[in-house]
Amino acid sequence: MSKKHQARPDGLAYSTNKDFFNDYLDEAPDETLPEGQQKLKVKLDTKQRAGKVVTLVEGFSGTADDLSTLGKMLKTKCGTGGSVKDGLILIQGDYKARVVQLLIDAGYTRTK
Repeated sequence: MSKKHQARPDGLAYSTNKDFFNDYLDEAPDETLPEGQQKLKVKLDTKQRAGKVVTLVEGFSGTADDLSTLGKMLKTKCGTGGSVKDGLILIQGDYKARVVQLLIDAGYTRTK
């Protein structure tokens, strides 16, 4: 969703109260944990992708900007496409071993 149309965490979609004002404040972005404290999971997935294999990196704890920066670095080093969605990094193709090595070289830890 775009920032303009994000859902509120309290579930409010519409109010008929004429005295209501939108007092909801956006939460501050999460602080990004240092690389050594991140516990990233790397796995292969083919669900809902017409049999195509993608490498998933999940478990990142931090801001969306830092996640997209990490995703861009992985896509560039693997020489392939991919995306960053819903807190996941998707790398097109079977690059599990390469992604694990790149993350270890960058100082991240991996859970199995």
